[in-house]
Amino acid sequence: MDIQRTDTKSRKRRQQILLGVGGALVIGLGTWGLATLEPAAPHVDLASVWTDTVQRGEFLRQVRGPGTLVPTQIRWIAAESNARVERILVKPGARVIADTVILQLSNPEVEDQLLAARSALAAAEADLAAQQMTLESQLLDQRANLAGFEADLAGAKLQAEAELVLNKKGIISDLTYRRSQLTADQLQLRVNIEQERITKFEQTIRAQLAAARARNEQLENTLALRQTQADALQVKAGIVGVLQQVPVEEGQQVLAGTNLARVARPEELMAELRIAETQAKDISLDQKVSVDTRNGIVEGHVIRIDPAVQNGTVQVDVMLDGELPPGARPDLSVDGTVQIERIADAVFVGRPAFGQPDSRATLFKFDPESSIATRVPVTLGRASVNLIEITQGLQPGDVVILSDTSAWDDHDRLRVD
Repeated sequence: MDIQRTDTKSRKRRQQILLGVGGALVIGLGTWGLATLEPAAPHVDLASVWTDTVQRGEFLRQVRGPGTLVPTQIRWIAAESNARVERILVKPGARVIADTVILQLSNPEVEDQLLAARSALAAAEADLAAQQMTLESQLLDQRANLAGFEADLAGAKLQAEAELVLNKKGIISDLTYRRSQLTADQLQLRVNIEQERITKFEQTIRAQLAAARARNEQLENTLALRQTQADALQVKAGIVGVLQQVPVEEGQQVLAGTNLARVARPEELMAELRIAETQAKDISLDQKVSVDTRNGIVEGHVIRIDPAVQNGTVQVDVMLDGELPPGARPDLSVDGTVQIERIADAVFVGRPAFGQPDSRATLFKFDPESSIATRVPVTLGRASVNLIEITQGLQPGDVVILSDTSAWDDHDRLRVD
């Protein structure tokens, strides 16, 4: 006879429930473990990144910029008047002295104007001489008239004095004496008038001659100008140096003011640097500069800072204090490094890619023992050419990756080996 056992079914059901709960628990724990597990760090080849060690000590701030060597003394020679280039006697690169004729120009009008100026001055000088003789002759005539009146006055005075004696003796009447005295007085008045007329005429002579001489001086200046224009048809160097440019051709017509040649002293050079406008704010006069000529480094100092910005750069002129190396010549490309300041104690590291001064950034700090690089926030301070100050986030001795890590912006850890 079969007996039905209900406890076996209950036991199987409990086992199934326990197995289901256990499986769900295992799946949940596995899911939670996978969720909390950090993603695998991407692998980076150590040879493909640039690393540097944070240091502490003296920090030299510098800014760098490209530039060229230019002569300190340059003379552009311009045309004095409209002319035609007849001959080019000296080619660029030749050494010249002040009297070296570089170009020969021609302009018939200038020669005609020179001849006209000479003729006008000669005629004016002749007119002045003739006018002076005429005025002097008139002055002599007036002095002769004065002398005649003075003689008549002297005779009238003698007669009046003699008649006075006779009048006192009763020999001549009072009327006769008074007439003689009146004649003498009239002659005295006429002498005074003639003397004043001569004085005024002398002043007139001086004024007329001064005006004539002024006109002659103006003609002399005109002649000097025409002579200068004529002499300028022979274009001379003006200084001792090297002829650098002759931007005209034979047969070419040039206008007054057109640059015909450039002469410079090649042994006296300076550097014109182009510094980024964001870095030029710290540059000041007399700061030390090292100029790399590709054939040696020459020391110098800042002598001028252009107040204007052109194409994002500021021109800085540097006077070279040291001796120039062989091969240094005008228009040679150079690099200049300006020393801004020395900081006695600072924490600094090589300047990272896209690292800007006085900003916040994130860098990967590398642990050589674990070969793991971890992203850390860093505060950057003052910057130099290849170095930048660390104000917060890193300590001396830390190794950081300075190369561009934008490819791993989504990762906070890297494996570097």
